[in-house]
Amino acid sequence: MTDPRPVGIFDSGVGGLTVVRQVLDLSPKENIVYFGDTARVPYGTKSKETVTRFSVENVEFLMKHNVKMVVVACNTASSLSLSFLKRCFRVPIIGVIEPGAKAAIRSTRNGKIGVIGTSATISSGAYEKIVKKLRPRASLTSRSCPLFVPLVEEGWIDSKVTEEVAAIYLEPLKKKRIDTLILGCTHYPMLKAVLQKVLGKSVLLIDSSEEVAREMRDVLDAGGLLNTSTGRKDCKFFVSDEPGRFVKMAERFLKKRIECVKKAG
Repeated sequence: MTDPRPVGIFDSGVGGLTVVRQVLDLSPKENIVYFGDTARVPYGTKSKETVTRFSVENVEFLMKHNVKMVVVACNTASSLSLSFLKRCFRVPIIGVIEPGAKAAIRSTRNGKIGVIGTSATISSGAYEKIVKKLRPRASLTSRSCPLFVPLVEEGWIDSKVTEEVAAIYLEPLKKKRIDTLILGCTHYPMLKAVLQKVLGKSVLLIDSSEEVAREMRDVLDAGGLLNTSTGRKDCKFFVSDEPGRFVKMAERFLKKRIECVKKAG
């Protein structure tokens, strides 16, 4: 049995491309439909009600493309809206919070874990709940980094300004002597080099996009939904605003030519 229907992935902007890249590596036979809500980015400064409404609309768009599963490649939407989405739709839906938290628990050596994310993600306490449940004695230090998303969206990945901002944001975490940092936003893996430089090589960075790609594959396998067919795979990209900047970022990050990005109607 094979299921060639695509996997749907959505994010508030370009950050979800970190998940797309990992899915392409780990599940190269799967077709993908990606939606980036570039007209309404960032989600991290908005209310739970607003983020949930946006998230429902995003899944409804993906369902029009007959997706067999949805990956919420946005930490803010995962922390605020995932449970509601699972109740509203019949296809399997996974987020990025739990896979990242579990990976951090497995990886920490001294039990001191840091997490950075948008204001909404950090305020939700989603990572704290999972970490405390699975490893009660672990110490978790959280820090909201609201400027990181617009810096990534602007393409300022290697900028000196970005490094200076990172140094300010990460100083409290360095003082706590964390040995593991959860990148609690799918935009943040694009800043890995800068974050590692500021924190030092001794701190392990947990990329939630890697973990969620593994969970996606496991869920598809368990449900008999894997695409085992051969032939050319399809990767479609949609955005809610003009696609020009998105195309440049997508090609830079995925290291491949993007044939077509459409504005969702």
